[in-house]
Amino acid sequence: MDPTPAVHTTKALHNASIFASLGLNTQLFVFQLINFLVISAIIWWLILKPLNKKLEERKQLIDESVDNAKEIETNLWESEQKFQEHLDQAKVEANKIIAKATKEAGAMENKIKDEAKTEIEYLITQAKKHIEDERKAMEIGVQKKAGKLVVAAVEKLISKKMDDKKDTVYISKVLSDLSK
Repeated sequence: MDPTPAVHTTKALHNASIFASLGLNTQLFVFQLINFLVISAIIWWLILKPLNKKLEERKQLIDESVDNAKEIETNLWESEQKFQEHLDQAKVEANKIIAKATKEAGAMENKIKDEAKTEIEYLITQAKKHIEDERKAMEIGVQKKAGKLVVAAVEKLISKKMDDKKDTVYISKVLSDLSK
């Protein structure tokens, strides 16, 4: 007989005795190990791999959302800056318009004052002329009445009535003497 198979058998008994000394059934242990590997492979392929894929997709979606949020925030900041620039520009334009309107209002005020002054001077001149005309008319009226009174007084003195032609000549003579 060949001594090699006996050595192998002794080794197998020795190895079996190591598992047996630990209280393990070698054949049952091998089946349980194969069962564990098959279940692990099934769980990996059916549950963990799709779950891992979904987690990666969500991570990518979250990263994209964060990037979009940063981009939106940057756009918002730029929009606010542009809005502030437009607002500042509008304020400058408004101040220019107000200054121009103030200047035009001042010019208009001066023009209206000048026109009012001219009109007042014209009215004063007209009033003075009217007053002068009325004064002259009054003087003439007074002179005529004075002349009639003089004629009446002279008639009483002379006791004779003069005709209209003589009245007029006499009144004119008296008035010219009064004027001197």
